[in-house]
Amino acid sequence: MTVEQDDIHDICTDAVFERGENYYREGRIRDCTRVGDTVTATARGSKLYDLTLSLSASDFATSCSCPYDGPGACKHVVAVLLSLADEMPPDEREQIDTVLKGIDEDELHSFVRDELAHNRRMLDRFLARFGTEPGKPYSEYQKDVDDLFEEHTDQYPVVVDAIDFSQFTDVGEHYRERARYRQAAAVYRGLVAGIDDNIHRVDAAYDHYAQVFQEGLDAYVECVTAADLDPHERQKHEAFLEERAETGAGPHQAQFERALSLLQSATGDETK
Repeated sequence: MTVEQDDIHDICTDAVFERGENYYREGRIRDCTRVGDTVTATARGSKLYDLTLSLSASDFATSCSCPYDGPGACKHVVAVLLSLADEMPPDEREQIDTVLKGIDEDELHSFVRDELAHNRRMLDRFLARFGTEPGKPYSEYQKDVDDLFEEHTDQYPVVVDAIDFSQFTDVGEHYRERARYRQAAAVYRGLVAGIDDNIHRVDAAYDHYAQVFQEGLDAYVECVTAADLDPHERQKHEAFLEERAETGAGPHQAQFERALSLLQSATGDETK
């Protein structure tokens, strides 16, 4: 498994590649870890930024918590990929598998319970992956988004970072993979509503928020369409989109209206 410089060039601009080279030479990459195809790392810029990428994806499926909103990957991602091109870190998967095989089942369950009790994000992912009971309502996911915005405005009244919303998209995808479309729709509804309510705070990384919002809204419509809903349930989802098309943030109103039209067309309800 290797990373070639040509592959890195393909996902960024020449200027960003040059900046990424400087970051790599300056030793700004920390805690680079590989488990299977997934690599995580921390890059030191004006602050510490967390990165994730996949070695199995042609574009590396990169994610970085920095506020970069230009074309292609950011300099932090480039710096990490350059480090991987020079030296691939050892794969920790085999060691993890070996440890798991030797753990007493009760001890493993106790460890997982303790970790989940102290990590709400991990608990959400765990329940989305393995749970059978109904999950959180959309309002709780919306509050979680609100809390993220609060965290990023504790020192300044505006958000200048690209907030990482992968905790929501990961949970939504787990529910979708298990065909639990009602619960997936709740996740995406909470995500788009939370972004819509807080977009006035954003003062940077506009493309990032626009992309997350649009992808979340598209996923919401797809999940509502795929779910086996009765007419009353479907009407509630349509009412949400209709209300946001009138009262949502200016940049989002047309997108909500488009989503409503798509949902009504998919469900055969075009009377409104």
